[in-house]
Amino acid sequence: MTFPLGLHAAPRFGARPPAAADVVIIGGGIAGVMTAWFLAARGCRVVLCEKGRIAAEQSSRNWGWVRKQGRDPAELPIMIEAEAIWRRLAEETGADLGLRRTGVLYAADGPGDMADYEAWMVHARAHGLDTRLLGAREIADLLPAQTGWVGGLWTASDHRAEPWVAVPRIAEELAARGATLVEQCAVRALDIAGGRVAGVVTEAGRIAADRVVLAGGAWSALFARAHGVALPQLSVRATVAATAPLPEVFAGAAADGTLAFRRRADGGYTLAPGNFHEFFIGRDAFRNLRAFLPQIRKDISGTRFLPAAPRGYPDAWTTPRRWSAEAESPFERMRVLNPRPNAAEVERLRQRFARAFPGIGLPPVALAWAGMIDTMPDVVPVLDHAAALPGLWIATGFSGHGFGIGPGAGRVMADLVEGRAPGHDLARFRLGRFSDGSVIAPGPAL
Repeated sequence: MTFPLGLHAAPRFGARPPAAADVVIIGGGIAGVMTAWFLAARGCRVVLCEKGRIAAEQSSRNWGWVRKQGRDPAELPIMIEAEAIWRRLAEETGADLGLRRTGVLYAADGPGDMADYEAWMVHARAHGLDTRLLGAREIADLLPAQTGWVGGLWTASDHRAEPWVAVPRIAEELAARGATLVEQCAVRALDIAGGRVAGVVTEAGRIAADRVVLAGGAWSALFARAHGVALPQLSVRATVAATAPLPEVFAGAAADGTLAFRRRADGGYTLAPGNFHEFFIGRDAFRNLRAFLPQIRKDISGTRFLPAAPRGYPDAWTTPRRWSAEAESPFERMRVLNPRPNAAEVERLRQRFARAFPGIGLPPVALAWAGMIDTMPDVVPVLDHAAALPGLWIATGFSGHGFGIGPGAGRVMADLVEGRAPGHDLARFRLGRFSDGSVIAPGPAL
């Protein structure tokens, strides 16, 4: 299997950035690429700067689920739109993005899971989704497995796609349509004049622009804080594995409390823990502790706490919080955030898959990797302008849900940047919710 994460390939988008643009986008993940897509379609001169490679971080390391099921109710309208945009993208790019309507299943290990699924059905019905509850016999007919599942939640209209194929291919089409994408070009700082954004300072020089979108994933809080914008964002390490091609046991995506998996276009399965991630304790862990307390109280059973992050990570103790725009920044020192996967967890994934499907046996793992998932205290992103710094917009904190919703979020951000009505209620996505006394707590997402 070809290594998919863009670490070793030469930059595909290497043009020198222009001296001026209408909008500069910081970050080449799906949120940044899709924001650029919609702005460029409206005639904006867009420059997207990526410090490493397009989609080389979480936008190529995720599970590849394009799902409505289980989302925070505030995300659902945007996700429904995103699903329609995904289908159009496949047509407009003329490329196979791996987009397939194969359904998403959440399997229940016990009555508590079923109660949670039944409670979420209120939101499914409110949005007219085809989601339905399954009993034990129905789930066994849909997905025969040796698991003891007592039922599940099933959305037949949900999709899957191939992350390391889809986002770079969309970026190629975006460049062909006139947007400027520059890899290996870190934005070191905002250029601020008269109290508002006047451009950015990159390692390749200054770009004048009165509008900037920060879509830097796990790096966003570090960049924002350097400009006085507080963003209570933390990141967790998530391990993923890809099997070699296997006989098909299920065409879609499924998860229970210990194992998540989906069929890939190459005939293998992507495997991940159902509810396990690892958190490196850094400065922001203490700075943001109060904001994250509701999430911690709700459930920390799937979190393993680790000592300080490795050198160069966004919240490593040694990572500088201030730097000169005229010298190398933390973003150049870590071009691609490439955490090591947890080898023991990869082996556990193999064992869980083998127990569920004994006819397959222990699946051979062709590739394992990890990503840093940027998360927010209420597990929904920020899609907003920074009121304290006119000219700056923020699209980050997708909390592991960004790949599927990314096209919808990009359309929303493009409208916000252009001063248009976004067409959705964005109250839950305000940056100001963390400072205006709003109650911050995870919603009823699954």
